Amino acid sequence: MKLLMVDVDGVLVHGRPSDGLPLFTYLERDLGLSLEVLQETFFKPYWKDIVTGRDAIEPRLTEVLGRIAPELQARTLIDYWFENDSRLDHGLLDELAALRIGGTKLFLATNQEHMRAAYLMETLGLSSCFDGIFYSAALGHQKPSAEFFRLATDRVGLAANEIGFIDDVEANVEAARQFGWKAMQWTSGSRLQDAVAAFST
Repeated sequence: MKLLMVDVDGVLVHGRPSDGLPLFTYLERDLGLSLEVLQETFFKPYWKDIVTGRDAIEPRLTEVLGRIAPELQARTLIDYWFENDSRLDHGLLDELAALRIGGTKLFLATNQEHMRAAYLMETLGLSSCFDGIFYSAALGHQKPSAEFFRLATDRVGLAANEIGFIDDVEANVEAARQFGWKAMQWTSGSRLQDAVAAFST
């Protein structure tokens, strides 16, 4: 296999480093902010534009927090968010490293805004494990949009059927297959060797 695209959340990253719980499990206890309120005032109205690069997370979050939690700084919440969504699957990373040594190019293919994409690559060190990252805010389209897969395919310079892909979201896997990628849905019981074998047939 020439190239493997790997999703981040739900494949490589699984919630809080300490226990794997969802990142905002203790948001109200820790920062005094209700997750329901944050969903209604920030994620529902603004996240689609942020994750596709049409809006920026920090100024938008600053504006929202000014209304719902004026004592809370946007950067404090962003730091809390990223740090609590950073539990890496080191076993999978080791298997991917072996695959890369064998000659397979590895790229991340993920729905992210710019700041977390940088955090993943720089702070979590994924830049040393992968040949690059394709993410929605940089591409202007998010999975499962066909345009996401088209742009990523164009940029690696391979035919679609030469690209493997693992993702935990069924809709993303199906969209990748429709575009011509060899894709497998990743679950808690998935094994990289099974994906590689399936993609090689």
